Amino acid sequence: MPDNSEQHSRRMGRKKAVIDAAIAKADGDKGLLLVLTGNGKGKSSSAFGMVARTLGYGYKAGVAQFLKSRRDTGEERFLGDQPGVQWHVLGDGFTWDTQNRDADIATAQRGWAIAQSLLTDVSLHLVVLDELTYLLNYGYLDEAQVCKDLAARPPMQHVVITGRAAPDALLEMADTVSEIQDIKHAFRAGVRAQAGIDL
Repeated sequence: MPDNSEQHSRRMGRKKAVIDAAIAKADGDKGLLLVLTGNGKGKSSSAFGMVARTLGYGYKAGVAQFLKSRRDTGEERFLGDQPGVQWHVLGDGFTWDTQNRDADIATAQRGWAIAQSLLTDVSLHLVVLDELTYLLNYGYLDEAQVCKDLAARPPMQHVVITGRAAPDALLEMADTVSEIQDIKHAFRAGVRAQAGIDL
């Protein structure tokens, strides 16, 4: 049975007191490391939403897209043209397209050199390392070096890493980890990627 108005008011008053106390206690600032992982759709979309938020405050952002080689996605068409955004597409395509491990490793290492420049740029409020987890899981990049570079970034620089199966080393050093679950996807029903939704 639904709460009556008086019960609801008391319950919400108790909830507000708990939430207000938690907000008052959280008074620190730091550059956050966020990891968006899992098999579900929306990891990169969430990261690009944070790029939009960053721009909304007048801050600058850098984006490094690993694996992907497309230059015609909606996020790049819009965000890549915004003042204050450095946008780098660093891949040769998905590994099942390239089918050349040595070439993939070389591409990944060239891409990481660009990511390192973003991670040392004190003017960047946010850096997105899109699909980075794959390069670590496939052994294309040295995990210890990546973690070292992440730890050495400017103190107030925020970093978002996306990709499936994030390795334990990233999960342990992250401040925030979200796992996006795949429950249902239109692609499995024969629907191709849709402009403005999937690309």
